[in-house]
Amino acid sequence: MLRRSVIGTSLAVVAALGLSACGGGDSGEGSKTVRVTLANHVWTDNIKKALPEFEKQTGLKVQVTQLGEDQLSDQYNVKLNAGTNEIDVMMYRPLQEGRLFAKNGYLADLTDKTKSSSEWDWSDFQKGPVEATTDEGKVVGVPIITEQEVLYYRKDLLQKAGIANPPKTLDELKADAQKIKDQNQGVAGFVARTGKSPAVTQFSSFLYSFGGDWSDGSGKATVNTPEAKQAYAFYGGLIKDLGPANVSTDMSWPEAMAIFTQGQAAFYTEASSLYKNATDPAKSKVADAVGFAPFPAGPAGAKPYGIPSWALGVNEASDNKDNAWKFIEWATSKAQTLENQKAGVPGPRTSVWGNPEAVSTYPKDLVAAMAEGDKGAVGYDRPRVTKVAEAREMVGQPIVDAITGKDSASSADTANEAFQKFLDAEKK
Repeated sequence: MLRRSVIGTSLAVVAALGLSACGGGDSGEGSKTVRVTLANHVWTDNIKKALPEFEKQTGLKVQVTQLGEDQLSDQYNVKLNAGTNEIDVMMYRPLQEGRLFAKNGYLADLTDKTKSSSEWDWSDFQKGPVEATTDEGKVVGVPIITEQEVLYYRKDLLQKAGIANPPKTLDELKADAQKIKDQNQGVAGFVARTGKSPAVTQFSSFLYSFGGDWSDGSGKATVNTPEAKQAYAFYGGLIKDLGPANVSTDMSWPEAMAIFTQGQAAFYTEASSLYKNATDPAKSKVADAVGFAPFPAGPAGAKPYGIPSWALGVNEASDNKDNAWKFIEWATSKAQTLENQKAGVPGPRTSVWGNPEAVSTYPKDLVAAMAEGDKGAVGYDRPRVTKVAEAREMVGQPIVDAITGKDSASSADTANEAFQKFLDAEKK
């Protein structure tokens, strides 16, 4: 997912750190220079500041290329397709290009590496992010930044309505949203993303919690199962019946967040990583009244997505895989994850979320909501395919149709037929 709140500009910035190798050339097995390609991100900035520590510990030098998302994708398309060995470590988006990279053989198998160090502790990583960086049973990446869908809500409006606690189920969410909307003219009961593609990720938690999924794992599309149809109707109905008046059907998170932070909605389901937009008084009129709760349970329980928005992988064509892993092992260690967590970058390790020092800057109810949500978290928030953007357009159409009052069940049948053809084509 593209996060405008944390991703930097799209201008390419190349930072060469320690260009000369200490013994050995810049390529070949055992090179003392590790070439790392990273995205513009707060996580990257933090890691760059700590690099001298790594270089001192290992005797290695790190050469960093830092790029905006568009430039990063362009470079990967060109260099990885050409089989370059000029990249050792690469920062990538597991749910956007992870399946494509794995299918094309760009990502080295790290399964044995992740088992090699008990101190580094692969078992400390959250279940959902691990699932997202594993492809066909092989670990191909290590998550570095995570997010989960949670419920944002207005504590003052709940109190006014006599609602003691935030809703624990989706049925309660609907009932509470209706009650608050009825009591407060001009205030929507619920808001969320509505755009065909942007809404897919947030709708996914509703889909899973109703017992549905995008496909069955064997190549069969499942977006028109009874469970999926119920989820489409429920999500679309919340926005149609309890959402803002004359709601747009092209909202991504900035537009939906703006409605919530301007005091125009009681409930909002969104990524946990965006919480500062709601709690910062400079950005939110309701900062003091915002609360957070776990994603409400549906018929199949509470199953929010819990995903890594970014991960580190090793280029399969690299001649320096061992030293590339040393960098990843250090950059994703408990110590570095703790430092990034303290700096406001949500980490993938269970241990940091249980560390008071690591969560002292986060709202306590958000930390509790994420801990509860992690129990049932699903490691993907969109179809796990190679052409993700195309798939999102297909499976997102029933969301828009449900919001606009069209027959979402019929739309789901149409989407399923198109998605099945898409899945069949990907097998070829």
